[in-house]
Amino acid sequence: MAGKATVIEVGDYDVRVSNPDRIYFPELGATKLDLVEYYLAVSDGIVRALRERPCMLHRFPDGLAGEKVHQKRVPNGAPPWLETVRVKFPRYNRHADELCVTKPADVIWAVQMSTVEFHPWNSRRADTEKPDEWRIDLDPMPDCPFGTVRKVAGVVHEVLDELGMVGYPKTSGGKGLHVYVRIEPRWGFSEVRRAALAFAHAVEKRAPDDVTTTWWRKDRDPKALFIDYNQNARDHTIASAYSVRGVPSATVSTPVRWDEIPDVEPGDLTIRTVPARFAELGDLHAAIDDRAFSLETLLDWADQEGLSTDDDG
Repeated sequence: MAGKATVIEVGDYDVRVSNPDRIYFPELGATKLDLVEYYLAVSDGIVRALRERPCMLHRFPDGLAGEKVHQKRVPNGAPPWLETVRVKFPRYNRHADELCVTKPADVIWAVQMSTVEFHPWNSRRADTEKPDEWRIDLDPMPDCPFGTVRKVAGVVHEVLDELGMVGYPKTSGGKGLHVYVRIEPRWGFSEVRRAALAFAHAVEKRAPDDVTTTWWRKDRDPKALFIDYNQNARDHTIASAYSVRGVPSATVSTPVRWDEIPDVEPGDLTIRTVPARFAELGDLHAAIDDRAFSLETLLDWADQEGLSTDDDG
């Protein structure tokens, strides 16, 4: 049975956590309160990853055994100190006031609302239409081994170095890897996506036996690694750094050093192990905001190849 509610002091705010003993992750026997304590342990990192970004919440009101809810809108009755950012969806002539994290209490409030995963936009509230984060998603197809992901990550690092850019890698919390690059917020989503596609093509040319940029899933080699450039499209989100994933083993999308990638085992990075790692290493993405890079070279590559941002890639 779930226990009585408990009140968690988070900085200057008190957050009431109901059903703290509810089992969320059966494989670990981890509870809702364990999830709260995890996010408190990595609060500097998760706040940095989410800061001032519209954020979709992946909620599990009944734990992982129940229904998963994708929630964009902050519900009525949220505390007055919780901040939101309004994003518009012109196709539907609608808008949503999404969570806008600025402090640890915002994260713990979301966990109280049964949030497990945090999926932020790659833009911030100062201008939600101009991304400041380019996301390189190394997404293995079903028969692609993690060894291939490691290998391709090395090629990604090589190309970024040649561009003079700094990338910040992390595990996806699943079978892939993500690399984030801070960019100048000068371009819209379609241009960032074009740049991402040009980069993906450059990696594919260097590792043609391992990488695909083929748009339609049915046409991809099941042993290949897909570089999912479309994760840079408007309103496409992926789990943030330090976000727990909604799987029984409670894996975490965890920042790693480039030199760790040849040996990293994503399944070892869970809510049980990442807090100690964070305490020892700090936030490996702490310097990500120190410098923003231009996409001009990548957009030149896109122009040279005649790349489009149509849905067919």
